[in-house]
Amino acid sequence: MNMKTIRYSIFCLVFMSLYSASVSAGSLNATVSENGQGNLENAVVYAIPTEGLSSAVTSSGNTKTIDQIDKEFVPSIAVFQTGVTVQFPNHDNVRHHVYSFSPAKTFEIPLYKGIPAEPVKFDEAGVITLGCNIHDWMTAHILITDTPYFGLSDSSGNVELTGLPNGAYDVYVWHPQQSEATEDTAQQVVLNGTDTQSLSFDVQKKEQWVPFRAPTRAAGSYR
Repeated sequence: MNMKTIRYSIFCLVFMSLYSASVSAGSLNATVSENGQGNLENAVVYAIPTEGLSSAVTSSGNTKTIDQIDKEFVPSIAVFQTGVTVQFPNHDNVRHHVYSFSPAKTFEIPLYKGIPAEPVKFDEAGVITLGCNIHDWMTAHILITDTPYFGLSDSSGNVELTGLPNGAYDVYVWHPQQSEATEDTAQQVVLNGTDTQSLSFDVQKKEQWVPFRAPTRAAGSYR
């Protein structure tokens, strides 16, 4: 076998390997409703392989942003993978004091404007609730999850997860106002080839007390 034939054989093996990998990824379409009726926006749907995650997909080194605009966190609901760092820029003309007392991540960024010197790293899975010590109505919720297979539902309650390797998955839904424990929402799917599986979730939302937003004060005030 000459060198040209060997190179061609190697090329074919690499091509077939890449082709097999591409056709062995499935998709998941989920629809999330609210209290058995309207569609629910900004619900997190995430899938965890039944056999567990490999070390290759259990961490993320990306940097994300949660902004502060018009005295609100933007976005107010987010989902990131463990290992992510999050920057909290303040684009208001007043100072904010961002904090979290959540067990999965406790931190404070004292009164500031602009961009803090250091982003915050989230290296443990769990729900993070954010607040501002100056503006009580400012809240946001972050779900940190080990899996990279997740998405947020759109205004029609739909979310699509793509590129899932073949196999069995437990699929969950989470929303900060849901009354049901996230673990109790699990549904099982099996993906084969380029299958697209469809699921539907119904989130029972509980009432949530939201602090009154203070009216705008005169120029120069801390609010």
